[in-house]
Amino acid sequence: MPNYLAIDAGGTSTRAVLVDASGECLGYATAGGGNPVSRGFGPALEALTEASGKALGDTGRPISQALLAMAGASLELPTQLFRDAFVTLGLTGNVMIESDLLAAFYSGTFHDDGHALIAGTGAVGARIEAGQLASVADGTGWLLGDSGSGFWIGREVAQAVGAALDGRGPATALTGLLLAELGIVLDPLDRTQGRLRAQQQLILKVYERSAIELSRFAPMVFAAPGDAVAQDIVARAAEALAGTLLAAASGGPGATGNQGGRGAGSAAGVAAGPLVFGGSVLTKGRAVATAVTDRLAAAGGAVAPVLVDDGTVGAAVMVLKRSGEAVDATVFGRIKASLAALRDG
Repeated sequence: MPNYLAIDAGGTSTRAVLVDASGECLGYATAGGGNPVSRGFGPALEALTEASGKALGDTGRPISQALLAMAGASLELPTQLFRDAFVTLGLTGNVMIESDLLAAFYSGTFHDDGHALIAGTGAVGARIEAGQLASVADGTGWLLGDSGSGFWIGREVAQAVGAALDGRGPATALTGLLLAELGIVLDPLDRTQGRLRAQQQLILKVYERSAIELSRFAPMVFAAPGDAVAQDIVARAAEALAGTLLAAASGGPGATGNQGGRGAGSAAGVAAGPLVFGGSVLTKGRAVATAVTDRLAAAGGAVAPVLVDDGTVGAAVMVLKRSGEAVDATVFGRIKASLAALRDG
């Protein structure tokens, strides 16, 4: 029976799984970030081969095909750059590079048509048709978009606290949470140059970080469920994410019948097939996920999303599908169950 290597290569962690044609996962391992764009090609390739080597172990099994699920510009890299490294691990066939967005979708379903919404550090929505990305919305990075993402929420937290400290905004429980996270003590009588010293320290500590690091503040809105400011941020994040998903469903301004991504037609399209949610904002911040589905239902697209933790299952599904193997409900269930057993072990 042929064996396949599937890799979910993220910016901070890489997950590799060895799977046979029946969907039985035979080995699993992790390593550091494997995205060449964010890590650089050398370190990324090292992480990819490390995770793969551990997943293969000492079985000596030949690998018929390998698939890498990656983000962004990594999809444009020549596969030969990776194949040369994987040949040393026993690869006899080719290396395929696929979108990590597709991997996330296939982690929730074996069907080839549906929708996906991923909100982690960034945020992106997609419509999938015949196993390919038919339409993608957002995922444009912190400067151009990623609305409703962990970065976006974290920035809103920082801005709300800054406004609360100088009276531009309402008092919020987020202030204590953020200042404690940054090691800042709030003394209402301690001022410098007319500004609260705590706010001056907030300015310095926020701007000394890269913009994307603001995402670390996102969980604070879920730690203050009764706070009006936190609730408002959650509501606006959900609205933005619902808009992203509906924009992907409608196909954008060039699509026939497009209604700005918010029409009932696009919402009905979301309800027509599987909907997969991924990323910590949706899987751990259930308030956001609930609010997004409520907005979809209000637009005529009631559907229960499937939540996935990462794209490992989907990478395994794709390597089988792309290699001509049939993946039905039984095979899909076998992939999930056997991978879960390896992870738990």
